Amino acid sequence: MSKPGGAMEPLGAARRRPPAMAAPALLPLLLLLLTLALSSCGGAAAASGAPVGEDYVRPPARPRGGQRKALLGLFPWSKKKASASASDPQQVHISLSGEKHMRITWVTDDNSVPSVVEYGTTSNTYTSSSNGESTSYSYLMYSSGKIHHVVIGPLEDNTIYYYRCGGRGSEFQLKTPPSQFPLSLAVVGDLGQTSWTTSTLNHIKQCEYDMLLLPGDLSYADYMQHLWDTFGELVEPLASTRPWMVTQGNHEKERIPFLKSGFQSYNARWKMPYEESGSTSNLYYSFEVAGVHVIMLGSYTDYDESSDQYAWLKADLANIDRKRTPWLVVLLHVPWYNSNWAHQGEGDSMMSAMEPLLHAAHVDIIISGHVHAYERTERVYKGGINPCGAVHITIGDGGNREGLARRYHNPKPLWSVFREASFGHGELKIVNSTHAHWTWHRNDDEEPVRTDDVWITSLAGSQCVQDSSREFRKILMSP
Repeated sequence: MSKPGGAMEPLGAARRRPPAMAAPALLPLLLLLLTLALSSCGGAAAASGAPVGEDYVRPPARPRGGQRKALLGLFPWSKKKASASASDPQQVHISLSGEKHMRITWVTDDNSVPSVVEYGTTSNTYTSSSNGESTSYSYLMYSSGKIHHVVIGPLEDNTIYYYRCGGRGSEFQLKTPPSQFPLSLAVVGDLGQTSWTTSTLNHIKQCEYDMLLLPGDLSYADYMQHLWDTFGELVEPLASTRPWMVTQGNHEKERIPFLKSGFQSYNARWKMPYEESGSTSNLYYSFEVAGVHVIMLGSYTDYDESSDQYAWLKADLANIDRKRTPWLVVLLHVPWYNSNWAHQGEGDSMMSAMEPLLHAAHVDIIISGHVHAYERTERVYKGGINPCGAVHITIGDGGNREGLARRYHNPKPLWSVFREASFGHGELKIVNSTHAHWTWHRNDDEEPVRTDDVWITSLAGSQCVQDSSREFRKILMSP
């Protein structure tokens, strides 16, 4: 990783300042950095001399009125409390659905409500409408409401739209992502529904971000289906205004042998653009936004070289144009590089199958969850530091009910740069085609404390691409 316009730094060097630039380019960069600073998450950086990383010991949570408590005391198969009107939209969330289109998802208790969305660029004035589809499911003694999925568009980039679901109820508004840099992505994993979750969501709300990425473990319903409903209500204030792009984790499985196949609730409620990306499964897909190609992989579906997921991944990578999308980011649930005691080795088989393919494609960043702590690596490949490898970020620390993974292996591996057992979230600001700024914000109750930050340089256009282009073509053309 290097700084914009500068030489490569030693891999282990601290990088906590904006990069130096030649004098003619300094002013535009300073203006851009000022813009980023003004639009970034609230909260100060960790105070100099204060414990950070492995030295940080989280104090007990301070009492706070109004925070949501863990939702585990309810009767596990009961249906959620009805809304004021059975036809009102509930649990509204949005996601990308192909170029310049957005999918609006919501739930109603009234099965007669049409799957239609009216929308426009002026409040209470709807100049367009789209019809969609609906589904529902039963799970033991639970029956879901009517789950609506409607795709709207084409939409203008970087524009606020007002919309209404089902022809009645409250008006919502969303903002479409930009079509060019800079792009700001909020990142959070293993979210759940605890008071820490609420605090993390409040911190994310302070950010000026364009989209949220979540590498698995959403509701922690774990078979108790009413918790999918309460999770939808909890995240609606954020998920109805910016696209939430998610992939599955182990807590989405909910498989009951001989009775229920896995991921039924997840697939019904959180439909992602898998068909638009040529995938046959909602458990893995890709999308593009403002110069970034994002791949969501499934840690809990087949991934070996004979699998459908592997074949789809090869085809997807072969179609990437790094001139159009110079950044390549991958999300999956189970980390491949993990120095925590928790979940050691669980990602090894997937890494063995897919890491060579992703390395040959010059993936820049791989983000995972599962381990309830934070960790960032150097660029790595095949277990060692490699300047052409990917930066791995583990961020399974959104606020889950299972607590933090506090034990790390010592000594710390050479590839591990920063690790801390705290709740929090991340923010990836992709400044231009070559440089991005990553920050991780510790959840310190009322404040998000910026505790780790680094500049990352894209591999597109680097010597890495030139040196391995033949290897990449060979892998893509192999059976």
